[in-house]
Amino acid sequence: MTKQKLNIAMIGSGFIGKVHSNAFRQVGHFFDLPYELKLKTICARNRQKLEAAAAQWGWEEAETDWRALIGRKDIDVVDIAVPNALHAPIAMAAAEAGKIVLCEKPLATSLEEAERMAEAVRSLPNLVWFNYRRIPAVAFAKQLIEEGHLGQTYHYRALYLNQSGNDPAKASGWRYRRGDSGSGAAGDLLSHAIDLALYLNGPIGELTAMTHTFAAGRDVDDAALLLSRFSNGSVGSFEVSRYGVGCQNRNTFEINGSKGMVRFSLEDMNRLEFYDATEAPDLRASRNVLVTGPNHPYWQTFWKPGHEIGYEHPFIATLGDFLNSMTKEETFHASFEDAVAVQRVLDALERSASSGNWVKIGSHG
Repeated sequence: MTKQKLNIAMIGSGFIGKVHSNAFRQVGHFFDLPYELKLKTICARNRQKLEAAAAQWGWEEAETDWRALIGRKDIDVVDIAVPNALHAPIAMAAAEAGKIVLCEKPLATSLEEAERMAEAVRSLPNLVWFNYRRIPAVAFAKQLIEEGHLGQTYHYRALYLNQSGNDPAKASGWRYRRGDSGSGAAGDLLSHAIDLALYLNGPIGELTAMTHTFAAGRDVDDAALLLSRFSNGSVGSFEVSRYGVGCQNRNTFEINGSKGMVRFSLEDMNRLEFYDATEAPDLRASRNVLVTGPNHPYWQTFWKPGHEIGYEHPFIATLGDFLNSMTKEETFHASFEDAVAVQRVLDALERSASSGNWVKIGSHG
């Protein structure tokens, strides 16, 4: 059976561009897809690095001007893997050209920008790479919650720490300049933590927050802390920092409910800790579940039970689910609209941090 070909143009050739390239290359090996993906064009400003990335990952062409390829009729998919300030102009142009649009997180540098982007792609297939949703252990936590194993939620706690801000070699990059990134740790780290919270625990009603910058003269936040009230009656706390010395990429959450608890850490991404409070008192204990099957999310997609997966696999799963959702004409998550919900929280965080007040999500007071 002949598969429909999709020609992909990816804009960006840095770290996340490598991750996306790998997903495009690997997805057909794990998912039964109705499409044949062709890595048509990779685009970036640095010609030397661009040519090296094209050769390494098998991109057919290299282009230094994204505007020159957006309108090409032989391009079906535009994947945006560049600094945050470029997300909006590229996405808007791709949407106007009728392309399938994929975008890295955070979606935008402001709420207004994010809303315009979501409106532009409303009638087009679209994806935001909130990849942590598709870690099998995270998807299993979602399953346990939906099946009622946690009961009424009381607490949601999230922590995302790395130590990049304490490394002068890393701290000079675009993520540390407001003009390129729009924000610091909030957009880079908190956006992931917020997306997982909305996915697992539902909407946030209001929050109070603070941000802090440790490096003199830097114009973005190095750390952010917030307290929140969720619409389901639970309360939440979030802490993110680029000065979490001793932490390479510590993304964790814990949810406490009336019937149980789940706890996850990206540093041990194949495992989920689960506590069942409905068991007999003498049997209650946390279970450290290896979420590789059988009967776990994606257990038949990747390797046999007990064989662990790595950082790249949730990106592959995100892309595989997205492509299959297109065939089924199903709404895919996380979409641009889902990313707007994250941006609303980030917007409220900035307003609360500057005013010192509680801020309702979606309000502008």
